[in-house]
Amino acid sequence: MSDLQLNKILGAGLATGLVILGLGQLTGILFESEPPEKPGYAIAVVEDTGGGGEVADTPPDWGTVLPTADIAAGQAISAKCAGCHTFTQGGANGTGPNLFGVVGRKPGSHGGFAYSAPMTDFGAKNPVWDYDRLYLFLKAPGKDVSGTKMTFVGLKKPEERIAMIAYLHSLGSTLPIPAPKPAAAAPAAAAPAAAGTAAGAASATPGTPGAPAATPSATAAPAPVKK
Repeated sequence: MSDLQLNKILGAGLATGLVILGLGQLTGILFESEPPEKPGYAIAVVEDTGGGGEVADTPPDWGTVLPTADIAAGQAISAKCAGCHTFTQGGANGTGPNLFGVVGRKPGSHGGFAYSAPMTDFGAKNPVWDYDRLYLFLKAPGKDVSGTKMTFVGLKKPEERIAMIAYLHSLGSTLPIPAPKPAAAAPAAAAPAAAGTAAGAASATPGTPGAPAATPSATAAPAPVKK
């Protein structure tokens, strides 16, 4: 084999190697992909805001709901509070004060119990535990009196609070049940207006008692003269 043929073979092999190497680099460039910063799939979550504001929780008409409230249900609900409070007359204080006679009592005033400063301040601004104050306080004690030592999460259902307050009222309450609130009166102007309309219609209808007599529409013709 001559040197020329050997050079051709070596050149062809070198060219083939360069082509293979170039194709490898080109493939890497065309199909190169970077790994994601965080593995997995990103899922967009839309927060459900409920479509409106929170419904106001206003106290009920105590004169209507208390006389018919379920006191036994309130006593059963009070088991949630028995770990901190006693309910018997003259009962000892626990983690919380004795609650016999609490309805109508001044907040932060039960003898022998060390109240927190926020509850003492609350009692200075509110003369008695009335029904409205108990209703709001029992829903979220820590929110209603910020800083109170009472860590109970509260009774969220209005019917539970009403029953609980009815039970507390049965335990030596000094606060009378108020009279029911009168229902909203209907507009009084509607009745006179309707009566006036009916009277006008009656006067405009011939033959109706009290209606004016009809007026003749033409003058009667004179009688013929005899000759």
